[in-house]
Amino acid sequence: MENPLLAPASDGLPRFDAVLPEHVEPGMRALLAQLGDELSALERNVAPSWAGVVEPLERIGDLLATRWSVVGHLMGVRNSPALRAAHEAVQPEVIVFGLRVAQSKPIYDALVGLEKSDAYRRLDPAQRRIVTLLIRDARLAGIGLEGAARERFQAIMTELAEHQTAFSNHVLDATKAWSLVLRDRADVEGLPESARELAAESARVAGESQASPERGPWRLTLDQPMLIPVLQHLKRREIREQLYRANLARASSGTLDNTALITKILELRREEAKLLGFASYAELSLASKMAPDVGAVRRLLEELRGVSFGAAERELAELREFARKSGESRELVHWDIAYWAERQREAKYAYSEEELRPYFPLPAVLQGLFGLAERLFGVTIRAADGEAPVWHADVRFFRVRDESGTPIAAFYLDPYSRPAEKRGGAWMDECLGRTRLYAGHGGHPRLPIAHLVCNQTPPVAGKPSLMSFDEVSTLFHEFGHGLQHMLTRVDYGLASGIRNVEWDAVELPSQFMENWCYHRETLLGFARHYETGAPLPDALFEKLVAARTYRAGSDMLRQLFFSLLDLDLHDAYAPGGAVTPFDVQQAVAERSTVLRPLPEDRFLCSFGHIFAGGYAAGYYSYKWAEVLSADAFAAFEEAGLENPAALRVTGRRYRDTVLGLGGSEPAMQVFKEFRGREPQTAALLRHNGLAAA
Repeated sequence: MENPLLAPASDGLPRFDAVLPEHVEPGMRALLAQLGDELSALERNVAPSWAGVVEPLERIGDLLATRWSVVGHLMGVRNSPALRAAHEAVQPEVIVFGLRVAQSKPIYDALVGLEKSDAYRRLDPAQRRIVTLLIRDARLAGIGLEGAARERFQAIMTELAEHQTAFSNHVLDATKAWSLVLRDRADVEGLPESARELAAESARVAGESQASPERGPWRLTLDQPMLIPVLQHLKRREIREQLYRANLARASSGTLDNTALITKILELRREEAKLLGFASYAELSLASKMAPDVGAVRRLLEELRGVSFGAAERELAELREFARKSGESRELVHWDIAYWAERQREAKYAYSEEELRPYFPLPAVLQGLFGLAERLFGVTIRAADGEAPVWHADVRFFRVRDESGTPIAAFYLDPYSRPAEKRGGAWMDECLGRTRLYAGHGGHPRLPIAHLVCNQTPPVAGKPSLMSFDEVSTLFHEFGHGLQHMLTRVDYGLASGIRNVEWDAVELPSQFMENWCYHRETLLGFARHYETGAPLPDALFEKLVAARTYRAGSDMLRQLFFSLLDLDLHDAYAPGGAVTPFDVQQAVAERSTVLRPLPEDRFLCSFGHIFAGGYAAGYYSYKWAEVLSADAFAAFEEAGLENPAALRVTGRRYRDTVLGLGGSEPAMQVFKEFRGREPQTAALLRHNGLAAA
């Protein structure tokens, strides 16, 4: 029988609707066998030329990536015990094959030979960069290791992948396992209608068929669309405390405890770095990033910490005073901060987040987002639902065209939270990348396809998805990643889109797009009441903009805490000794938080970004790239945000550089081509209201 994992649809798109867990092991093993034969043939006949080594290497890598990424994607959006078992069974074989490619001496020698040849000088700059990066990546993959060291390196890579997958699964299972059912109306006092509707829907799914937003019961969970409104609005302090503590303790006990995995992951990463000749995993991580060294990262983080710490102290003192004047006689603790911050913001700016939701139905937000992309970048986006196989009925499919109407890309959108099968957070990932190796009709390159995945509030009680402003901002953020993948102008698959963009620059396009949520023409162009069609009132927009810098010092300090904690764990820290990762957390908190974590805080056990994602010794990238993104948006401010012609010109320049060049040039060079100079921190501090500090 035909395996749908290996046989894409006629247009090359994955058959997400047909791929089942039982297809994974036979499909991937057959593919690995085929690619193993192709790799052996390449090693026998490899030549130090573009066509003789780079192109066949890309073909092998692309075939593996496009099939294995289907499995990885389904692990994130349609997780199940059977899929996990299949993924776990075949993952070590995929890693071993990847290392075989990366550590191939004949391929490495051919790449080095190409770099030293006259043919190298005849390659264009993007091709030369690809060759250089392939050589660098081979070295970082252990090409220089021999004998026992090479075997140990391969074992480390396999173990790390297994542990990271287990870490992620534990967080998903722990999130799914916890719930609290409330039956007394007084227990949900303060909870907005949208959150009560979500809690009642959760109760119905769990078997309470008569649950309603008005009468209950209400089932609270640790899923973000539920957790955040509870912490911000629920009056019952002891219930907020239950959720806060449960969230801190996720995956830190019983069979789902990630504590041992944290230590093991850190030990393996440290050993990996030592084998490759680096003093720490942080140094290894930065070898392929934009930041030149650990010192440069620490200098940026310390500059921002120095600015934000005093502001955060003042903000906490003001919040305590506000709560006291509002009748709160008790000292504010962790589960009080979000609640009283929301009350203070409502009092200070005279609006609530819940007031905004009716103005942000998902269809209108998408229309506004797509309209912005058309104005700035000259692309049109149209729904193409039904033209691609999808993994869930809620998933949508869109096609992207340029100014001439020529198709240039497409993307899937999976917007809603599904805690039973979908991991939390939001992300963009590749489905297919642009490359001329797989040319279509007329010799045009294969078009890039993206996955955009969010976990926003789903439609409930017959209403569309009414988004919080944070959810709107998150959608703009992920769409920014998607734009860099989809609007690439690079035809070489190894440098198109986000490929080979330095990790600490990859958040530039995403964070850049968030700025447009505060742009009058953009926001008021789509923010309309889902029932009446009335536009968001000007006064409410002004309050929203004014509130942008509310608690900006606290928000920045929180991100710096995560960044410094990540860096300390992967730099000087030696795992396995008397000092635990949680001790490191408390030590970092001493200098980078104004409200110290609870002694029992086990946040690290669910810190998937660094223990299951790609941000190990790289969480600082959010702040590094935020400097870039704020400075990039400042170019639009200087051109004139109310000047459509100037925005169009600046937008096209941004499209052709930041979005278009992908990994074909170093990120600093790309930024300078757009901005005309190196990045500066001034715009970031100004946008956050911290310039004076």
